[in-house]
Amino acid sequence: MKKMILLILKALGIILGIVVLYVAAGYALPFIEVSAKEDGQKKEIPVYIYTNGVHTDIVMPVKTDIQDWSTKIPFTNTKSKKTDYQYVGIGWGDKGFYLDTPTWADLKFSTAFKAAFWLSESAMHCTYYRTIKEGSDCKQIMISKNQYKKLVKFVDDKFDRDPNGNFILIPTNAVYSDNDAFYDAKGKYSFLNTCNTWANDALKAADQKAALWTPSDYGIFLHYK
Repeated sequence: MKKMILLILKALGIILGIVVLYVAAGYALPFIEVSAKEDGQKKEIPVYIYTNGVHTDIVMPVKTDIQDWSTKIPFTNTKSKKTDYQYVGIGWGDKGFYLDTPTWADLKFSTAFKAAFWLSESAMHCTYYRTIKEGSDCKQIMISKNQYKKLVKFVDDKFDRDPNGNFILIPTNAVYSDNDAFYDAKGKYSFLNTCNTWANDALKAADQKAALWTPSDYGIFLHYK
């Protein structure tokens, strides 16, 4: 009986230690900044980081001479089906979080457990916008064409594809509005690799300043005050 109690106490101690270490790393590591890399080119393409308080999206122009996102993420896949949008926000994350947890108030233990321990699939959330307004939840970053090419490749490579190479739409009524849609994605979400970690890595891929590592949107936005 004593051995059983000791084993339980050790297991609880290990779990508590992991939680404390994770919280400490989640607080401290975002303050370590990865500096932007200059390529000497004109900064002519506006991109944005946008958070809804849970998920961070990378927002890009719908059409440039580098990429036309509307050919891969059709306007017709949104409820509105309108074609006058100028920007598209894209985020990667756990499918359960995206479809069942639009806000923290909607979070279920089962969703959080599966997401934390690599037990569920991932998804891309794509949202169209006519205009973008900067604020505490949205920051503009001007980047060069070469940097944008790197960003486009990073984002594009995360989408899963059907045999014909098309992005795979997730049929669902759990969209957030009439201007968004979900698509299947590559990779597994976990407490070490969150939606905000992905957005932070997207900034690194585009040679922009970012946190060394962050599980939260706070860790991204503190570098863009």
